[in-house]
Formats: sequence, structure tokens, C-alpha cells
Amino acid sequence: MSNRYKILVVEDENNIGSLIRALLEANNYQVISASDCTNGKMLYHSHRPDLILLDLGLPDADGISLLQEVRRDSFTPVIVLSARTDETDKVDALDHGANDYVTKPFSSAELMARVRCALRTSMQHSRPGEDSVFISDGFVIDYGARRIFIDNTEIKLTQTEYNIIACLSRHPGKVLTYSAIIKEIWGYKDCGSVKKLQVNMANIRKKLGAKPGKKNYIENELGIGYRMCERNEPLHYPSAPADHP
Repeated sequence: MSNRYKILVVEDENNIGSLIRALLEANNYQVISASDCTNGKMLYHSHRPDLILLDLGLPDADGISLLQEVRRDSFTPVIVLSARTDETDKVDALDHGANDYVTKPFSSAELMARVRCALRTSMQHSRPGEDSVFISDGFVIDYGARRIFIDNTEIKLTQTEYNIIACLSRHPGKVLTYSAIIKEIWGYKDCGSVKKLQVNMANIRKKLGAKPGKKNYIENELGIGYRMCERNEPLHYPSAPADHP
């Protein structure tokens, strides 16, 4: 059970793909992998990763087509990893929306620095307020650290549970429909999506100590969706909880 960042690696060379996976996992990232463009697109839509590492020379299509697919509906950071060193290839990838371009071969230290930079920039700029915290009556979401506290005690969540709470917190006091949450978290809809959301939400509400008849941090609007409580502190709070490392 983890709240790690999820990274999609699209790379058709097994040795390089295995090396990147081992490096990312050693740095506590969750990794999903694809060896061609078709599976890369499928995994992107089904997993909604936090970042994509993308090779351009894929066996079934140019990686640019996956980049274009991502940019149709999201600002998910994409770092291109390519053996192509021509300036026109770099310009083309960046013009199509890549956040960075790393030429093979690359050092482990450089790749990890680029990954950290892309994730940090994404968290600070793609979603307003994610460089700060959400606070409401002792309930704290530290967006930068992806951690949640109630009365200074950390609540352990899975990545999906955290993502659901963060999604709701960006619209405090507003009801988000089941379909809106599902699209944000999983990027797709099927006959089991609502049930999947409800199971996750039941676990979340239990971990947050929700009880019938009392004011809870997340309210269920039966048959419609869920509502996060209103924040009651300024967006940019001056300090983290007392026991925050």
C-alpha cells in the first residue's frame, strides 16, 4: 500500500527498460511499463500516471503519436528519452508538448534529477495550490508531500485514495459527480467504475473516522457524488503540522 508517484515507462529496448524500472523503484516510484506505442496509450488511459518517460523509436509507431494523445486531454509531464540527437527531433518533440528531452545514453543521476524536476514543476503549476496545503478543522492535506493528517496524526492511504481526496479538495464545498471523479482518477468509464469508486470511498471515510450523524470531512450526496468540506485556513499556510518531518 503506497502513495508513491506513478510513472509510465514506454521503452522497447528490454535492457534499458529494465534499468529504468530498477532505478525508479529504488527511488520509491511506482512503475508501469509498455514496450510499444499501442500499449503505452492503453496504460496511459487506464492508469493516469503522474509522469511519462517516452522513447520515440517504438516498433509500432513513433512515440510522438503517444505524446499527441496525452496532450489532447492532460498536462501530464512527458520526458522524451531518445537516441535521436538531431536538433530538429528535439524541437519537434518539445513543440508537440514534451516537457524535457534526454538523449541516450544518459546517467542515472541526470535522469532522476529530470524526473524530480518534472514532477515538482507539475505539482506546483498544473494544479493551483498543490505547492501548499489544504486545512479544515484539523484536517490537513500536504500536496507537495502527498500526505494527509488529522490532528497532526498521519492517515495512511493508498495512492488511489490520496488522489480521490486531492481531487475533491480542489473543489471544496462543491459536489463532484461520480463520473467527474472517475474521469479524473482513472480516465475511463466502464460498468464497474462507480462501484470501484464507492469501495475506495468507503475505505477513505473509514480511515478519516467518518461517523453517521456527525460533521465529516467528505459527505456523500446519495446517487450523485461526493463533497469535500470547505477549507477554513488560507491556501498558503505558514507551517506544516507539528510532527511533520
